[in-house]
Amino acid sequence: MAEPLRLYETRVKPEWIDEFEHVNVAHYITICDQGTWAFWNLINDGRTMEARDGHEYVVLETHVHYISELPLGAPIHVTTQLLAHDDKRIVLFHRVWRDDPSGTVLSATNEVKMIAFDLGARRIERFAPDVKARLDALALEQAGIAMPEQAGQGIALTRR
Repeated sequence: MAEPLRLYETRVKPEWIDEFEHVNVAHYITICDQGTWAFWNLINDGRTMEARDGHEYVVLETHVHYISELPLGAPIHVTTQLLAHDDKRIVLFHRVWRDDPSGTVLSATNEVKMIAFDLGARRIERFAPDVKARLDALALEQAGIAMPEQAGQGIALTRR
C-alpha cells in the first residue's frame, strides 16, 4: 500500500515558540514549507536550483488546520501526499506529526496549491516534461491513498 512521502524531519526550534509556549501559527507554515521544498527537490530528481535555471514554483494558496500543540524541542516530521496536478499546478497535502514515545500524534495539516513558474520571465509556465512525468508516476503510486478528511474544506463557521 502506498503511503504519503516522509521528506522532512526536525525538532521544534526556539525561534518558533510564541508567548503561549508552543509553536506560533506562522511557523506551522514554515514547517510545512520545508515539506513543500523537499517535495519539489524530489520531483526535480535532486537537481539544484542552479541546474533548474529558474524553473521553480510559487505557492498560490495554503490552508492550515491546527490540531494539537507542538512544544519546544519536540521531534516532528512531515508527510506529503500529492492530491492533484495538471500541466502547471500541484495540490499537496502535508501532515505534521509529533513523534512521542507512545507513538505519533497529528499536530497539523496543510493543503497547498502551487504553480510552475519561470523566475527569469516572472510568469507561469508548464512543468518541464521530466518533472511532469515524475508527477504522473507519483500520482499513480499514491492513487490508493484515501483523500484526507481536511482536504478541500477551506474555512467555515459550521463544524465539520
